Amino acid sequence: MSHAIADQPAVEFGHVEHVDVYFDDLDAFGILHNARYAVLLERALTAYWAERGVSFQGGQRSAPDTFHAVREFSITYRAPIAATGPVAVHFWLEHFGTSSAEYAYRFRSVDGGTVHAEGRRAIVRLDPATLRPTPWTETARAVAATLLRPATTPA
Repeated sequence: MSHAIADQPAVEFGHVEHVDVYFDDLDAFGILHNARYAVLLERALTAYWAERGVSFQGGQRSAPDTFHAVREFSITYRAPIAATGPVAVHFWLEHFGTSSAEYAYRFRSVDGGTVHAEGRRAIVRLDPATLRPTPWTETARAVAATLLRPATTPA
C-alpha cells in the first residue's frame, strides 16, 4: 500500500515510500522472508513512478519506460523485520544512463531508527519488440532527475 507523498519523511536525496508488511510476508519464524524484500522494494518504486504518470493502468503501460528488466539485485540484511505494518523504504538513483539505471535503497523502521536492510538494484530499459536495450524517454529522465543523489552527498 502506498501512502500519500505528504506522509513521507523529508530526506536529503531520493524518496521514502512506506509499504506494508502483511502476515503472509513473514516466514515460519515470524520475520520478513528474505525474498519479500525485493517485492516490497518493487512496490515502493512502482508507487513513486505511478504518482508521476509512469505506470500500468488497466493492464496497459502508460509509458514505454515501464518495460525494463532487473539486471542485478543485491541486499545486505542488518536487522530483521519482525512485525506486520508499515516499513520505510528509502531509495534513490546512483546512476541513470542511456538505457540503464542503478538504484540504492534502505529498508528502515518508520521512525528511521533501525536499518533493516540495504542494497542496490540495476535495471535496463528494453525495446518490447527486440528485447534489446533502448534509451529512456525524456519523461523518464525528468522523473529520474528527482531521485538522483548529488555526487557530493554521502549515501
